[in-house]
Amino acid sequence: MKVKENVAYLRGLAEGLEIAKEGSTGKVINKMIETLDKFADAINELQEENEELREYIEDMDSDLADMYEDMEELEENIDDIYEELEDMEEDIEDLYECECDCDCEDEDDDDYGYIEMECPYCGELVEIDEDELYDDDLDIVCPYCEEVILSSEDFDDECEEGCCSCEGCCGEDEE
Repeated sequence: MKVKENVAYLRGLAEGLEIAKEGSTGKVINKMIETLDKFADAINELQEENEELREYIEDMDSDLADMYEDMEELEENIDDIYEELEDMEEDIEDLYECECDCDCEDEDDDDYGYIEMECPYCGELVEIDEDELYDDDLDIVCPYCEEVILSSEDFDDECEEGCCSCEGCCGEDEE
């Protein structure tokens, strides 16, 4: 801006007219020119800082625009990934689809051969693998209280069907 130049012109004019040398009016004018000079310096500094801030804001605006474009691209990629995942899920479902004419699709997919049983000691629900139920040499222990829930000694293969333990209930003596 031309403020600094205008102050320099006033200083030169006052010196040329010899106003600023002596006397009360000269001292006042000289002090006013000094003050105007300080104002001019401050205005120049503000203009420089303003220019730096303007450049910084323009850079930030450009960076934000780039980030927005990157974000849009990322959203598109995420949408593509979701579509691919859905296709993969369908492919997996197709792999496990039964090709026979039975109603096995109606079976509960969440049932993986486990049964739930309430522990008679602590009352917690315990999941037991059905295969373990048929193992005559395995005691089933509650994972919470560590008490034996089902003992292999409770079952006898020689009893009648439906008999839960051999205490003479099926007419056979316990061995």
